[in-house]
Amino acid sequence: MKVAVYGTSVSDEFVSVIREFFTFLKTNKIEVQLYKPFYSFLVEEINVTPYYNSFFHSYIDFDETNEFIFSVGGDGTFLHSVVNIRNFDIPVVGVNSGRLGYLADISHEQMNDALTEIFNRNFSVVERSMLQVEFQGRENLDFNFALNEVTVLKTDTSSMINISAYLDKELLNNYWADGLIVATPTGSTAYSLSVGGPILTPDSENFVITPLAPHNLTIRPLVVPDNYNIRLKVDGRGTNYLTSLDFRSVPVEFSTTITVKKADFKLKTLQLPELTFFKTLRNKLMWGVDKRN
Repeated sequence: MKVAVYGTSVSDEFVSVIREFFTFLKTNKIEVQLYKPFYSFLVEEINVTPYYNSFFHSYIDFDETNEFIFSVGGDGTFLHSVVNIRNFDIPVVGVNSGRLGYLADISHEQMNDALTEIFNRNFSVVERSMLQVEFQGRENLDFNFALNEVTVLKTDTSSMINISAYLDKELLNNYWADGLIVATPTGSTAYSLSVGGPILTPDSENFVITPLAPHNLTIRPLVVPDNYNIRLKVDGRGTNYLTSLDFRSVPVEFSTTITVKKADFKLKTLQLPELTFFKTLRNKLMWGVDKRN
């Protein structure tokens, strides 16, 4: 079996877990293609020499015969792995190096048991919708897709922006606000949740449209089917606004219109029997314990 391992950095407190992770792969004779910048960080910054068989530097030299992609870090690292690897046929597995995440949900304490379950194929595959962004008025990004959300935001000025949002050809609303989030079900537990948006299960076929600090207090988040094309026209003082795709932000002129739609592919992730979406929610949001156990 061959797997890929991606990461950016980890804290010193995670050294023992990193060693345990790579020892498990070596002991079980798993062939490892390791992200070269992550290897350099481990060796140079925390004095860990990881087990590996080959390197990859980007999606260009990524080996498509890998069976799994392990993203070692937090949810942010998970999002980086999507951009850097760009392979949507191979499931991504999140190994958490910090606090419990929604995407990187395998914790320190679960490491050996979770890896054993994975290599014994005791898991289910969860497919997650992604967003595609198209710009009218400027060149599209090299990778114009997002797993969590697409956000339009005001720049450094204190003035609000006006965002005209259309569902297909019909006007939804003119939002006077600091910005507007269009989130996938996966992204419903990220930025959107932090500003009052609803939580959707990963298999929901919907988008969440959530305003940021709207001027009109009657404005509320809205859930819409994901077969809509959402067109956003932005106006305000100055010349630019920001468009953010997950962790990447680019300045965009007010004359540019963006269209957000569902991508024609999905990202595959793994779900272990003991790490269900609802259990992760209970742990992350401290909703309480299951008294039946």
